[in-house]
Amino acid sequence: MSGPHISLAAESVITLGGLAVTNAMLAGLVGSVLIVTVFVFGARRVAISPQGRFGLAIESISEGILGLIEDVTGSRPKALRYFPLLMTLFVFILINNWLGLLPGVGSITVDTTHGSVPLFRGATADLNTTLGLAIISVVMTHVYAIRELGLFSHLRKYVSWNPVLLFVGILEILADVSKMISFAFRLFGNIFAGEVLLVIMAYLVPLAGPLPFFALELFVGLVQALVFTMLTLVFLQIASAHHGDAAETHQPNH
Repeated sequence: MSGPHISLAAESVITLGGLAVTNAMLAGLVGSVLIVTVFVFGARRVAISPQGRFGLAIESISEGILGLIEDVTGSRPKALRYFPLLMTLFVFILINNWLGLLPGVGSITVDTTHGSVPLFRGATADLNTTLGLAIISVVMTHVYAIRELGLFSHLRKYVSWNPVLLFVGILEILADVSKMISFAFRLFGNIFAGEVLLVIMAYLVPLAGPLPFFALELFVGLVQALVFTMLTLVFLQIASAHHGDAAETHQPNH
């Protein structure tokens, strides 16, 4: 009996026009289609029956996330500006975290030129996906900061004729790079480790063994989606409020 199949990197399933399509990309595509389908269906249901169970569930989740954002920003209008980005990140990460736990993901295989590989692999268990999410998070932090502060005001944080401030700007750039690396590896490490744990437990104790760990990984998937979203929110708030706060700190007291 062969042992469990565990691969650190996503594996190529098919090649389209010279582009390798990996099992993580396929799972991410399924997750994206599922999210769009659910939200389109939900929007229609809410339009028909706003007080239905589905509409109330969507409203409760949205209000919960919006309330968390407002607690950090302290402003309802600012929370509403950040909400589309943060809600999208939360839902995408959560759904893909949970999709990687479904039966068949990792166990259904296809034959390729490189041998038999899983057809699907959790998208967030692939470092490429989590790095892409981290880049989006950091880039959008700067986009929102520019909207709040203006382009030149934001750039002064990184570029200055003052050597000390210029050095601080370089440190800020390095901090942004470290944020991306930290975001990517934190999410990837937690989700990949959880999926490996489930694979090993299913191999050792096929029936009842994985069940307690499956429940644990559902919770971990929720927590990791929330952590990624809230850290993005904190960095958004810091980037947007930094200059204003600094100016207030240097104002003389009357």
